Amino acid sequence: MIEPAAIQVRFADLDVMGHVNNSVYLSYFEMARVHYFGKLLGYNWDWTKDGVLLVKNEVEYIKPILINDRPLVHVTTDNIGTKSFTLSYKVMVGNQLHTTGKSTLVCFDGTKNQTVEVPAQMKSALEQMK
Repeated sequence: MIEPAAIQVRFADLDVMGHVNNSVYLSYFEMARVHYFGKLLGYNWDWTKDGVLLVKNEVEYIKPILINDRPLVHVTTDNIGTKSFTLSYKVMVGNQLHTTGKSTLVCFDGTKNQTVEVPAQMKSALEQMK
């Protein structure tokens, strides 16, 4: 099992209310994806050839995150299709759920400029995240 992605809340992440701004959560999700993919696929994965494009995000804000919080982002795989997959996120502070989300990504070969089937090694990695 992969440890969740630890996020350091920056002052620049905050809105005028002192909460993490709603748009910043998408960056937290991205950081978590990079963390999980790095652990599962390695940090030398060729993202140009075997890349992904983000096609959809969903976020549900349950409880605000503040400057001194230490959020952890847990990522799981919801669905794996032929060319795309969906990931789910749970943003926790301590034992409390603060935010949930989902992202749908499609596999993309940047050298051919076209969508491709989920590579076998990536599919195996995604299966481990179920």
